[in-house]
Amino acid sequence: MKKPSLRVMGLISGTSVDGIDGVVATIAGTGYDLQVNVLGGDTLAYPAALRDQVLAVGAGAPLAIADLATLDEAIARQFAQAAQSLIDQYGPVDLIGSHGQTVFHRPRTVGGPATTHLAYSLQLGRGDLIATLTQCPTVSNFRQADIAAGGEGAPLVPPVDLALLSHPTRTRCIQNIGGIGNVALLPPWPAPRQVPPQVIGWDTGPGNSLMDLAVAQLSHGQQTYDRDGAWAAQGQPHPALVDHWLAHPYFAQLPPKSTGRELFGQDFLHQCWQDAAAHELSSADVLACLTELTARSIAHSYQTFLPQLPDEVLLCGGGSHNRYLVRRLQAHLPTVTMQTTTMAGVAADLKEALAFAVLAYWRQQAFPGNLPSVTGAGQAVVLGELWPPVPVQSSVASVPVPDGG
Repeated sequence: MKKPSLRVMGLISGTSVDGIDGVVATIAGTGYDLQVNVLGGDTLAYPAALRDQVLAVGAGAPLAIADLATLDEAIARQFAQAAQSLIDQYGPVDLIGSHGQTVFHRPRTVGGPATTHLAYSLQLGRGDLIATLTQCPTVSNFRQADIAAGGEGAPLVPPVDLALLSHPTRTRCIQNIGGIGNVALLPPWPAPRQVPPQVIGWDTGPGNSLMDLAVAQLSHGQQTYDRDGAWAAQGQPHPALVDHWLAHPYFAQLPPKSTGRELFGQDFLHQCWQDAAAHELSSADVLACLTELTARSIAHSYQTFLPQLPDEVLLCGGGSHNRYLVRRLQAHLPTVTMQTTTMAGVAADLKEALAFAVLAYWRQQAFPGNLPSVTGAGQAVVLGELWPPVPVQSSVASVPVPDGG
């Protein structure tokens, strides 16, 4: 008897703020035993003014509560537009999982009573409004339950990696390179899949964040990223300078750990510019150094915190297209096979959005969506708030999408 399936949409805009990535898939099964069929996906770019505002807020620009409310609504309406575009292309869906747009992430601090605090993570893009505008049940606020359980609220994708990308005989690292890099180590999981293996994971540090900010500055806003790493490939990394950056305490911090643009963003890049000025480096040299920082921080993370190097690394996220970055990462992990998740059956550009479709599906099943071994939570918990659609009021439906200006 064929198992019933749901048509589920996943939506996310990552820390690179490239746009809203969306995917539609049919999902069947229970727990980690899933059958997932991707029907298609797309990316909807933010209006330039809205993207600029998101980046500014993420960089720490002050924002009045009233303006925060307006931005929250503007992002939700953009997400609803992306959802409707996917529905127009691939047909109606039963459920939407929307990660929203992270604008602030504070890792937990564990110490004495005076210093201990819970993590805090803010994703904008109101799930209730998306549900109303699309007339589709929507799950959002995925990180909060894990944080309430004492976790970092990140990374959240490794349990989905476990379900979709585990191999029966090979140890795999799934390395996402978005604005921030994160890894999940998947031990072999032979059939019949019953008790899942112990997965570990954490944020490795900067992914594309510093490189993208540098390119935008060097090109006076004409470029937002280094396509294929072609610009950086014209330069030469300065090993001593990269060593200096790698001395930052985050890279030595034991997992579980998470980070964001609050650490590896504009302020960090400003210090990088100052450090590079002492060495009289060209623009291409600086980009090569920043690319080398991402590659070496990933390799250093593996060599320091993994029990052993994996058999293969599967890359995803925008950084998987940066040929120079991939070459440098392979140079630092010469014994490891390196390819993209696409080669393993999960499209590298859609994987993060697909993860939130699966997490929404698990929310519907009341199946725990976090891995305490990854986030540091005290227990496994069901993630996300489920928003049922309410009848559309003309005043809600007719308000135009703010452009962020």
